[in-house]
Amino acid sequence: MHPWHLRLARNVIHGGGLIAYPTEAVFGLGCHPLDGDAVARLLKLKQRPQAKGLILIADRPEALTPYLGEIPKQAWQRVVESWPGPNTWVVPASDTTPEWLTGRHDSIAVRVTDHPVAAALCRIADTPLVSTSANLSQHPPARNPLQVTLRCNPGVDLVIHGRTGGLSRPTAIRDALKETLIRG
Repeated sequence: MHPWHLRLARNVIHGGGLIAYPTEAVFGLGCHPLDGDAVARLLKLKQRPQAKGLILIADRPEALTPYLGEIPKQAWQRVVESWPGPNTWVVPASDTTPEWLTGRHDSIAVRVTDHPVAAALCRIADTPLVSTSANLSQHPPARNPLQVTLRCNPGVDLVIHGRTGGLSRPTAIRDALKETLIRG
């Protein structure tokens, strides 16, 4: 990806905008996780209830620290050993994590992505990103930029072109404390 596109994406993210970008399996919709107005726009665009909560992706585990609550050492070790990669984990959220991210839960879903474009976006923006599939809730996710445009416009401020990581299904989601599979 050209550095100019990354800088443009950073400006959109920090300016309260919504971006669409390739992830491990599908195109994701994202924004700055601490921008409540941007998250509200994203939820409205997807027609997704806030109560469900959202996933955060990052380029490194340390970027997620402000959003994480108390996690037993053994559970955290298991999580970190699975990253970077297509493994999303539900972990306790910190007391300061906004409700627009956690929904009705006291936990948050997090992933350190190994997708080069998604990781580069987190790195250039110097923040984790909200990451949810680019589609209306209960509809098939977009797997390329054209599908993003057809399913999510107007509403997305910037579509980042690139290939998805090739997974046939969105990443698995596991509960780090219970060691259970939530989404396979």
